[in-house]
Amino acid sequence: MKRREFMTLLGGTAAWPLAARAQQPAMPVIGMLRSTRAEGFAYMTEALRAGLSESGYDVGRNLVIEYRWADEQHGRLPALAAELTRKPVAVIVANSIAALAAKSATSTVPIVFVTGSDPIGDGLVTSFSRPGGNVTGISFLSGGSSGKRLELLRQLVPGAATIAMLVDPRTAETLAERRDLEAAAQAVGQRLFVVEIREDRELEPAFASVVEQKAGALYISAGAYFSARQRLLAALALRHRLPAAHAQREFVVVGGLMSYGTSISNAYRQAGLYAGRILKGEQAADLPVLQPTKFEFVLNLATAKAIGLAVPLHIHAVADEVIE
Repeated sequence: MKRREFMTLLGGTAAWPLAARAQQPAMPVIGMLRSTRAEGFAYMTEALRAGLSESGYDVGRNLVIEYRWADEQHGRLPALAAELTRKPVAVIVANSIAALAAKSATSTVPIVFVTGSDPIGDGLVTSFSRPGGNVTGISFLSGGSSGKRLELLRQLVPGAATIAMLVDPRTAETLAERRDLEAAAQAVGQRLFVVEIREDRELEPAFASVVEQKAGALYISAGAYFSARQRLLAALALRHRLPAAHAQREFVVVGGLMSYGTSISNAYRQAGLYAGRILKGEQAADLPVLQPTKFEFVLNLATAKAIGLAVPLHIHAVADEVIE
């Protein structure tokens, strides 16, 4: 073989894969934007990926996910949202406050929110059935289940003259939940002791004040701040032998006593399904905001035993899931 022929053959062989690769369609990119830290939320990202997989999209095979976490510094959200739109991403999945930042950053990139508050009141959409614009999502309305959660906690600890409540006053979600719980407590004559938490250094003193008030049980409000610290909250409640209730099952899994609410994991799976439908060509404006149809009561008997709480048989019987 002549040298020129060899060089031509070698050049052609080397160039073919490059040309083939150039013709391959680029993988779609999903942006996940949250106001929180990444720590403590792996179950949400796994659920999102599961929903996308059900839609036919698997990370690394035909999809890329770009994660952006504001680390609880809400002022960073506008820049992070703008960064995702510049990449660009095909869809942004976000919690409520992050979705508002994304909505301000773009009117064209579809946004799928997951929120525990009212998306109409928050300004994300104008209608549940026909959201319009580029925004839709899942609203699991944590505050709506607060009365039932209080009722279950009262039945677990019928002798609790005072029930303490931890709230993060910085979000509309927890403020609405506080109003709901205060109304529910007043209706049954239950004394409520409310403690506001804005940063981690306030947690230990908060539990000390709860004990000083002789609270017989503790209600921990929903929201991103407390969701990121479920393991710590469960440990503090155990140390102080406080029967504690939360909105999310994950709190019970890591040692909390009980939870009552909708499944946030399922909400993020649904967000993944919606993102997949949008990638296939559907419009966010045509996808109705989904609301929960199932609430679950989860109980940890091992924690009850550790704090010396005897669980009434009728409460045990109505639990949807019991961890022993």
